[in-house]
Amino acid sequence: MRNHHFRTTRRWFACSIGLLVLVNGALADDLAVLPSKLEGVAPAEMMNTYLRGLAHAALDRREAEYEKLKTIEQMTAYQKRMREFFVGQLGGFPERTPLNARVVSKQNRDGYRLEKVIFESQPHHYVTAVLYLPLGAPPYPGVLVPCGHSANGKASELYQRASILLAKNGIAALCYDPIGQGERYQVLNGSGKPRFGSTLEHTLVGVGSILLGTNTARYRIWDGMRAIDYLVSRDEIDPKRIGCTGNSGGGTLTSYLMALDERIVCAAPSCYLTSFKRLIDTIGPQDAEQNIHGQIAYGMDHADYILMRAPKPTLMCVATRDFFDIDGAWHTFRQAKRFYTRLAFAERVDLVETDATHGFSPLLRLGMARWMRHWLLHRDEPITEPDFPVMTDGEIQCTPRGQVMLIDGARSVFDINIGLEERLAGQRRQFWSSTSKAEALEKVREIAGIRRLADLPRASVNKVGSVAREGYDIEKLILQSEPGIWLPALAFVPSKPAGDAYLYLHGEGKHVDAAPGGAIEKLVRDGGLVMAVDLRGIGETESTKSGKGWRPYFSSDWKDYFLAYLVDQSYVGMRAEDTLVCARFLAGYRAGEKPRRVHLIAIGEAGPPALHAAALEPEMFASVRLDRSLVSWSNVVRTPVTRNQLINAVHGALNTYDLPDLLATLPQEKVTVTEPLDAAGRPPHDPPNGGFRSGR
Repeated sequence: MRNHHFRTTRRWFACSIGLLVLVNGALADDLAVLPSKLEGVAPAEMMNTYLRGLAHAALDRREAEYEKLKTIEQMTAYQKRMREFFVGQLGGFPERTPLNARVVSKQNRDGYRLEKVIFESQPHHYVTAVLYLPLGAPPYPGVLVPCGHSANGKASELYQRASILLAKNGIAALCYDPIGQGERYQVLNGSGKPRFGSTLEHTLVGVGSILLGTNTARYRIWDGMRAIDYLVSRDEIDPKRIGCTGNSGGGTLTSYLMALDERIVCAAPSCYLTSFKRLIDTIGPQDAEQNIHGQIAYGMDHADYILMRAPKPTLMCVATRDFFDIDGAWHTFRQAKRFYTRLAFAERVDLVETDATHGFSPLLRLGMARWMRHWLLHRDEPITEPDFPVMTDGEIQCTPRGQVMLIDGARSVFDINIGLEERLAGQRRQFWSSTSKAEALEKVREIAGIRRLADLPRASVNKVGSVAREGYDIEKLILQSEPGIWLPALAFVPSKPAGDAYLYLHGEGKHVDAAPGGAIEKLVRDGGLVMAVDLRGIGETESTKSGKGWRPYFSSDWKDYFLAYLVDQSYVGMRAEDTLVCARFLAGYRAGEKPRRVHLIAIGEAGPPALHAAALEPEMFASVRLDRSLVSWSNVVRTPVTRNQLINAVHGALNTYDLPDLLATLPQEKVTVTEPLDAAGRPPHDPPNGGFRSGR
């Protein structure tokens, strides 16, 4: 059965280029509204252009603030403020519980020793790791090696070579599997094998985490901190000489860990640090853990991961032809160098660049190893990396069956999130029972970022064409709700309007129900004036950048979502404001002296923002109908493999409210919920309709 909750490639292709299609053997009307470009911007690029504008403005403000940091007192206060913001956006960290670490195997290798380790970063949440030990007399410095996005995690040749190089040069190295990689995939198929690639799984984790007010990064960082706990617990390791290095996604984690964990004396992030301006103007945001909520809006750039730890020794390892832009890397380095210089420790920050593509290539590994030897061993003689054998995935395996989730009693990150949601559910019930509706809705408004209707600008409207049909006309309208945002709309105007108007918002685009004989025409035949609108990022303005593998799970606009997330804008909030602006316009459109009553109909992806608009401005709508809309955010957290739920995830919403809480604020007689869907796009077994009329 076709699932109407998901946007299809066929629908996207047709609406993006405005093709004429055949309906029942006849040539259908061309219902595309927007021209190929508006103010030089293609419709599919509208949201990215708009959000990049917000990001650039915020980053310009951040640059100005950086230039004000002249004294040690100012720099110290800046470091404290940034660290507190960073931890707060992660939702804090869990309780430190027993590691229950065990060594499952020991080996003597050529020039080093190796131990396979399993520990628990949280109760029954297992981490697999390999400890590489030098042959000399302890104590040794210890370096943590977070992995990049390798499918086989710690077994990747690059991370084995980096770890072995350290061990052969007198420094212990602990390399561990991140979630979604190596032996720590969180979603397995029926054969016990990984179902998804690492970045896709990280972002699936991110969907529910965002709703809980946390981030995939929180779990990744905590695993790293607990790995350091294990490292310093070993008698062979000097706890005052701890380093951290990683490449790509491991460079991300190194950057996070070195900023937040005071125990890291020496750090060398590789092939990650650039600048946000260059990142968003080139490859754009990456998977979930690489985006911290509101960090661009707050003014936390890549350079701040280094500034937060100044003046501790930090080496940037960069590649000339990396997709993490080299010009951005040098900009970040210059800011760090100036900051360290003001602290009188200029020599403690440096950069090594190799003319290579992305990866922990030999010259970067050598640069990293020499940096660690200089600061942790106080030795500066040249070293080389001879060829040496590395182990196969099987040889480096720690668990009996190759995956931690096959261990009896193992808990995934999804399980941990469900536990957190259960605690928050009780808090939400208490909040809504002890808080007035007006106060509670004001908190909703704050969390989702939705302005009052009275504070929203009135849309400017241009009519750009029309289509004549029997008994009614379709007027093509462009509503500009704010600079850079154009909402294409179709106004279905009957020859004899009966009085009421209908704002029709379809999550797959305004054209879906617009064919002759369709749902919109039935309303028009009854005398209703209907306006079908593409909310921003839907229909004609939907992004086309997503790879095919991600589209079924996160839609094609996931990069724009994360860009909005970075500048502290929720799509739910922006689209709710679009809904309100359009409803106000529709109430007066062709209405004469008396405004029309507006009925709100929202389908699929448009449901959550429409619900927010109705709950916050209930007097704007005569009735509300939600068709095939998400049943609850709680269900998202409880569904590991969600479909198209990222776009409607509001950071931290479940700390205060869920979608049924909003439904409950509306009069029962005004709301109809029809065929609600769960987070996987299926009818739920027991949909919590909140007592409202159902059209099932």
